[in-house]
Amino acid sequence: VQLVESGGGLVQPGESLRLSCAASGFIFSSYAMSWYRQAPGKERELVASIDSAGGSTFYPDSIEGRFTISRDNPKRTVYLQMNSLKPEDTAVYYCKAISVGGVYWGTGTLVTVSS
Repeated sequence: VQLVESGGGLVQPGESLRLSCAASGFIFSSYAMSWYRQAPGKERELVASIDSAGGSTFYPDSIEGRFTISRDNPKRTVYLQMNSLKPEDTAVYYCKAISVGGVYWGTGTLVTVSS
């Protein structure tokens, strides 16, 4: 099982980034997917979730409508579009796969928002 995040980097406040998480080794279309983030010295927190079919999404209030999660099941990939980035969005972003069959985590991609 592998979850490989990509797309992180250094951006300025107000800019956008699109993260990707490529999955292998399990039945991707049977798993709900989530994005989490962990800032230095803070606990890991949920930023977005999507069900296995891609028809239902969830965002915590703290995201304020700036992020969009989506998935492409044939490509076995989940995305996180992040707009209007703020310095407080700086964190390592992780994807997570969840099913009755198990829970899997990726290794993360670093997003730094700084001027």
